[in-house]
Amino acid sequence: MATARVDLDGNTITPMTICMIGAGGFIGSHLCEKLMAETPHTVLAVDVYNDKIKHLLEPDSLPWNGRIQFHRLNIKNDSRLEGLIKCSDLTINLAAICTPADYNTRPLDTIYSNFIDALPVVKYCSENNKRLIHFSTCEVYGKTIGSFLPKDSPLRQDPAYYILKEDTSPCIFGSVEKQRWSYACAKQLIERLIYAEGAENGLEFTIVRPFNWIGPRMDFIPGIDGPSEGVPRVLACFSNNLLRREPLKLVDGGESQRTFIYIKDAIEAVLLMIENPARASGHIFNVGNPNNEVTVRQLAEMMTKVYSKVSGEEAIESPTIDVSSKEFYGEGYDDSDKRIPDMTIINKQLGWNPKTSLWDLLESTLTYQHRTYAEAIKQAIAKPTAN
Repeated sequence: MATARVDLDGNTITPMTICMIGAGGFIGSHLCEKLMAETPHTVLAVDVYNDKIKHLLEPDSLPWNGRIQFHRLNIKNDSRLEGLIKCSDLTINLAAICTPADYNTRPLDTIYSNFIDALPVVKYCSENNKRLIHFSTCEVYGKTIGSFLPKDSPLRQDPAYYILKEDTSPCIFGSVEKQRWSYACAKQLIERLIYAEGAENGLEFTIVRPFNWIGPRMDFIPGIDGPSEGVPRVLACFSNNLLRREPLKLVDGGESQRTFIYIKDAIEAVLLMIENPARASGHIFNVGNPNNEVTVRQLAEMMTKVYSKVSGEEAIESPTIDVSSKEFYGEGYDDSDKRIPDMTIINKQLGWNPKTSLWDLLESTLTYQHRTYAEAIKQAIAKPTAN
């Protein structure tokens, strides 16, 4: 590790203490790894679980020993949180319920987790003059303007109607009974509150809008490292089907379009935000890879090919099946048509661009999942017949 790091303007970076809320999750675990391996910063890792960062906490002989401390607490009801924020230079809030299946079935938990539970974090940062990096979501954009145009309108091809820009794109949600938008609304409202704290009370903030960050340790595999009845996000859903040699379920034909970015590329962007406050503060940043745009159906087809390469197994005879959103997610589900980020602001402010192709990030992720879960799933499948 270099003894002296410099920011994008050539200034020496002073080691800082970072309070990371949600450090034990997918993004948090990768960010902790990056901070420990490449920087002199100290992390106060706050979460209710530490499974994904255990390798960073033990043994004591690790080169970063003493620079990461795990604090097991729930931010909903723990008075220790303000003390941790007070003794930190920067707070990063990653805590959220962010699984689409929960938006319909647990709308109250979704709203409380993403808005109510985040309020004290914002308040403590503002009152104690501490910098905040808050993780929002690309879902705040909702549907594109283009989705409301006639199907045959040539304007649907105009980027102005579907490219999502932080400073100009509207946030368009479905009707109130479509509870799928409970997540996006809660995330948008906390963004507005943070922005208002900055305008009225001088809160130094950065808001991150992730666009489908993918990589090892993301989400859960039902019945293996998560609930059997759970429904994870799309890539983990497809991975679970591939591991079990089951057809991949395409919701409403899999016509929605998404972009996917490798977690290691995305973490590079976050590190630039951490170490360049003069360039990052007061900004909202899309963090995605517009070059990795596919329909969900195309994603399923590509994942089937990649998994065959990784596992050495032939694809099953019917690799995909179509299901309705009502059947898969229940009543109240709605969806956005496209999520393609404009990258102008982050490129201008931080000089950052993603690098990893969709094929390469899928190969890395599926290789990890096959090595980690394949044997456990085989045993889980075999158990009922053994009885």
